[in-house]
Amino acid sequence: MRLTEKSELIKAEALRLGFEACGISKAKKLDREAQFLEKWLSNGLHAAMHYMQNHFEKRVDPTKLVHGAKSVISVAMNYFPENEQKEKAAPVLSKYAYGTDYHFVLKDRLKTLFRFIDDRIEKITGRVFVDSAPVLDRAWAARSGIGWIGKNTNLILPESGSFVFLGELIIDLELEYDSPMADRCGSCTKCISACPTNALIMPYKLDSSRCISFLTIENKDEIPDKFKGRFENRVFGCDICQDVCPWNNRAKATNVHEFKPQKKLLELSREEWHNLDEENYRKLFKKSAVKRAKYSGLKRNIDFLKPSK
Repeated sequence: MRLTEKSELIKAEALRLGFEACGISKAKKLDREAQFLEKWLSNGLHAAMHYMQNHFEKRVDPTKLVHGAKSVISVAMNYFPENEQKEKAAPVLSKYAYGTDYHFVLKDRLKTLFRFIDDRIEKITGRVFVDSAPVLDRAWAARSGIGWIGKNTNLILPESGSFVFLGELIIDLELEYDSPMADRCGSCTKCISACPTNALIMPYKLDSSRCISFLTIENKDEIPDKFKGRFENRVFGCDICQDVCPWNNRAKATNVHEFKPQKKLLELSREEWHNLDEENYRKLFKKSAVKRAKYSGLKRNIDFLKPSK
């Protein structure tokens, strides 16, 4: 079987499994990205995400992460919701957290894709990755040609925007490799202008310590008072820089049923959010990525949104 045929079969199966896009790149060191990451870390722009400093060589070189690696297969899965929260005054949940935790959904389907390659194309060794190991997923997705990294640091797909989850297979099978896509952001800076905490300090560069997503999810400490009144009611994660992106005018509702939210979640009122107890938290977010913040973290975020007395 020719390399082209192998690659086309893999991409077709990925689309059949519900992925929005699939691209393939050669497993080798990301030299340019390594320089950017090293500078970003040295400037402390990763805030308290100290794990970003760990396993640097593995993070920028998949051949040091997966023995015998030859190819990186990148996939994207759409999570854009058909419906959003009803009450405008209610605390705002990031769209990515509406449904089932994406780690489980993507990993299951990537394992199925792995088995397909192993059974139907050629016996392989390798690993499945979904935001759970030192892999620069956006860099690999951009290398594979399924999109480009926008000024808001998110991967943007030309046909469907940036509301996508990313995952990878790193395997020991040589394939036909795709070419990166040209940056299509042009002169647009809407994402930078829209960020209420000025976390996008320049195009393509994020100061995590100012990012609402970091402050409401990864951050384990109290949220600094200097951000009081600047969250635009965001309680877990933030979509502001994506919501204003013109490419997301093309976003279409996901057909992945696991990402479709409970009706009750979308109908939570402002009062219900502020009175949320641990029992209802567990019911609402049983399989959700919101569990990453735990009840205490979500409650901290909700309380932070309350006006100062």
